[in-house]
Amino acid sequence: MIERLMAAACVAALMSIPAAAQDALAPAPAPADAARRVFVEADFARFAPKTAYDMLLQLPGFTIRAASAERGLGQASENILVDGERVADKSGGAVARLQRTPASSVERIELTDAAQLGIAGLSGQVANVVLRQGSAASGQYEWRPEFRPHYAHPNLYRGSFSYSDRAGPVEYTLSVDNQGNRGAYGGPFVRITDGAGAEIERRDLRLHSDFDQPNFTARFKIDGPDDSVANLSVKYGPYWYSYGNQEYRTRPNGDDRVRGTTQTQQGYMFDVNGDYAFGLGPGRLKLIAVRHFEHEPTFTTQRTVYASGAPADGTLFNRDARIGETILRGEYGWKGGSNSWQISLEQAVNRLEQVGRLYSLSPADAYVEVPYPEGSGAVLEHRYEGVASLSRPLSSALDLQLVGGGEISKLERLDGNLAPRKFFRPKGSASLAWRPSAGWDTSLKLSRSVGQISFYDFLAQPNLTQDRTNAGNPDLVPPQSWELEGEVGRALGAWGKTRIKLYAHRIDDIIDIVPIGVDGESVGNLPRASRFGVESTSTIQFDPLGWRGAKLDAKFGFVQTSVRDPLTGEQRPISGEDDYYGSLSLRHDIPNSQIAWGGSASLNHVSKTYFLTEVGRGWEGPVFANLYVEHKDLLGLTVRATAGNILGARHKFDRTVYNGYRDRSSIAFVEHQDTAIGPIFTLSLKGRL
Repeated sequence: MIERLMAAACVAALMSIPAAAQDALAPAPAPADAARRVFVEADFARFAPKTAYDMLLQLPGFTIRAASAERGLGQASENILVDGERVADKSGGAVARLQRTPASSVERIELTDAAQLGIAGLSGQVANVVLRQGSAASGQYEWRPEFRPHYAHPNLYRGSFSYSDRAGPVEYTLSVDNQGNRGAYGGPFVRITDGAGAEIERRDLRLHSDFDQPNFTARFKIDGPDDSVANLSVKYGPYWYSYGNQEYRTRPNGDDRVRGTTQTQQGYMFDVNGDYAFGLGPGRLKLIAVRHFEHEPTFTTQRTVYASGAPADGTLFNRDARIGETILRGEYGWKGGSNSWQISLEQAVNRLEQVGRLYSLSPADAYVEVPYPEGSGAVLEHRYEGVASLSRPLSSALDLQLVGGGEISKLERLDGNLAPRKFFRPKGSASLAWRPSAGWDTSLKLSRSVGQISFYDFLAQPNLTQDRTNAGNPDLVPPQSWELEGEVGRALGAWGKTRIKLYAHRIDDIIDIVPIGVDGESVGNLPRASRFGVESTSTIQFDPLGWRGAKLDAKFGFVQTSVRDPLTGEQRPISGEDDYYGSLSLRHDIPNSQIAWGGSASLNHVSKTYFLTEVGRGWEGPVFANLYVEHKDLLGLTVRATAGNILGARHKFDRTVYNGYRDRSSIAFVEHQDTAIGPIFTLSLKGRL
């Protein structure tokens, strides 16, 4: 409650600050209309950006919204454009492209409202990054090692390198990056009690997870005849994942034991994305093709050794999965007076093939395979989508966008005798953008959308760490939702900018945990749910107070959700969703120097996760905080040293496990974890070629 009152007070204070004549991060004059705020490279000079993405991070009052996991390519969701166009691929979208684009290649960044752009799916503020044509050869690199004194292995291989040049009509970028991570926590602060609260076990655990994926990407842009343009991107990424959890379990009765769980993945993925756009009749046609494939072999082993000398027990699960997606899409757009029209047609084929094999540790200390047919199978979906959109100004201060269409899909299991299921789902949106006066912008959007599902949920997937099994559900369907969203933005002149967003969602066929068979459970659909929320994003500049070069970025959000529990019939929150969250980030670029310093603090509170035989909640906090110091030109490098988790945030996990379905069974045990994460030290070195 205290955090909510603080956030509300901050929002009220920000909205009441009077606007001054010009932002501290002074935007260049808009080239055509006052509805666009334009920033050029010089506006970001104090931050010494190396890439276009570095510039985006410093836009006042703007929050980057990465592309969502849409079905196929679908409508646009990422609020970043490049040269006025959506980056429609499955390899990271505009964010990934701009992380490999030198800051010197950016001509300007335009902030405008989505309803003005004629791109279906977008809402609120959108950043359009306009690149210089014919830029000289350039490159950039970053090395960002990370060290943690407790439990975790050092992360020495995180970084990126990219090189861009032009050869005749071909512009190309070659890059490699690895954003691998190291996670870990541990300590003797795990306590297990029975239903009456009596302690039955203590655990001292050591957990780590390591992930590396070097992505090799080649991107080509080809200027064809007349105004035609072709793009081709090829990406290959092998990956390695290693997880280990060692638990030393002691019991009052002396029946002590050691339980170890390991998981490894050594797979790869590749993406090929191509498009070709050219003038046709009164408009422009864009043809897009995407192919994604991933091989994900996973080996999970669990073994428990008893101090009493009793035979060890354990389980091994081997999952060999292959995931594929193929998309063909066409978009045709044209202008008719003040109207902008677009029609899109898309075909997508998604496929999962999984072979799951389960083994049990025998008294002879050998893993023996047990029948597990429900862990293997193949899932296939064919989907066809057609959408039309109209965008037009209703006045100099009011813009309208209408989107309408639908999808037809066929979903089937290829390995059984279940009949294919066919669906038709309408989708679309209506958006208004209004600029009532200088410094204000508002938008309102009502949309009907179709969500994504994981094909893994169609098949059985054991969770050995939590002693729980998802039985698999062949009747799973994608959720659908009505979404009403409104935003209000206020430019505060030299003080910065603030935005507030309110939203209400009604979700049909929401994904949750449902009963399967007599006493099983699986991911499935519940009839409906609701979500209401508010989010505030602000940038405050301190120059008007005399603290030159300092700014504060603040973000707060509160969410209320509701769904009817499949066992009790009572209303409860949606499992594992944010209840409230907030972050503050301070940066001070010391005038007349190359030194900057700053810090950040964040908190995130999530709702409980409801299974049929247990209820739990896992989170880390209460507050994560860090401090950093940066030199923007140390032998040509931008060097930043960061001390993370300086307030000692911890990993916490609580759950209550029942002897059967929780609405009719007694408590088996209650688990409480409060384990240490420790400080995190990061060094970042960025440079240009």
